[in-house]
Amino acid sequence: MTPQPITITCAPCCWGVDDVNNPHLPHWEKVLDEAAAAGFGGLELGPYGYMPLDIDVVSAALDKRGLSIVAGTIFDDLVDPANREALLRQTREICALITALSRPTTHEGQRIPAPYLTVMDWGHDERDYAAGHSDRAPRLDDAAWAGMMDNIRAIATVARDESGVRAVIHPHAGGYIEFADELERLVQDIDADTAGLCLDTGHMAYAGMDPVAGLRQYWDRLDYIHFKDIDPTVFTRVMGERIRFFDACAQGVMCPIGRGNIDYVAIRALLSDLGYGGYITIEQERDPRNSGSVLDDLAASRGFLASIGF
Repeated sequence: MTPQPITITCAPCCWGVDDVNNPHLPHWEKVLDEAAAAGFGGLELGPYGYMPLDIDVVSAALDKRGLSIVAGTIFDDLVDPANREALLRQTREICALITALSRPTTHEGQRIPAPYLTVMDWGHDERDYAAGHSDRAPRLDDAAWAGMMDNIRAIATVARDESGVRAVIHPHAGGYIEFADELERLVQDIDADTAGLCLDTGHMAYAGMDPVAGLRQYWDRLDYIHFKDIDPTVFTRVMGERIRFFDACAQGVMCPIGRGNIDYVAIRALLSDLGYGGYITIEQERDPRNSGSVLDDLAASRGFLASIGF
C-alpha cells in the first residue's frame, strides 16, 4: 500500500508537563513558542488545567504561532465511581475548547478527524510503583473493572454525542490499563463505536509488549498513535528499583526517538503497509527541571523519523 501522509506533532509532556500541580512547569506559552520553533504545526493540549480554558486566549496564541491542537487529555482516576462527575466536567470543558479552535487538517488514510480526546487512567500508588512489572502489579476485581469501563463509556459518549469528538483510550504505565491482558480485556468491553485506541509505542514496550505486534494486532481499533523511545540502560536499572513511573522518566528512561530500543524502521514499514494516515505525537516525558535539552531532543527525534520516511 502507498504510504499515507502523516503529520508529526508533540505534547507538553516533552517539557515535563504531566502533573499540573508541579511547581516547576514552564508557562504554557513557552511550550507553544518552543513547539513552533521546533517546526511542529500541532501539539496536544496537555493535562486538564495546564492551558487556560479561555477559547479566545488559546485560539489567538495558537493562531499567532501557526499551531493547532490535535488532542485533549483526560489523565485521571478512571476507576472510582465517585469521580464520574469530575471526569464528565473535564470532558465537556476540554471538548468545548478543542472544537472551538482551528481544526487540524484531515489526511488521506485518517480514520477519524482530529482533534481527539485521549483518555488515560492515573492516580493509584499500588500501580504506579509496579509500572512495567506485569507479574507484581495488582489487577482490578471484576466489579472495579466494570466500574472503570462504565466511566470510560460515559466519557466517550459525552465527547461523541455532545461535541463530535472521538475518545481514544491510551494504555499508560502506572495506570490500571497498562499490560497486554488489560488491553485485550478493554477492547472486548468497549465497542468500536464508543471509543478507539491511542497506542503509545513507549508504554507498550515499558509494559513488556512488542510495539510492532501491538500496532498490528489492534489496527482495527487504532485511531491515533504516540511515539516515544526507551533508553535500555536506564530501563534495566529502574526495573530493579521500587520507583514511580515519572520518577523513572526524571532519570531519563525516555530518550529521543532513534536512540532507544524500539524498532522504528519496522514501525514505519508496518504503518505504510497498513495505510495509516493522520497524526503521530512525540512524547518524551521528563522532569520539568530538566528542560534544557527539549529543543535538541525534539530535533533529534524529528530528524531520525524524517530519515526513515516519516
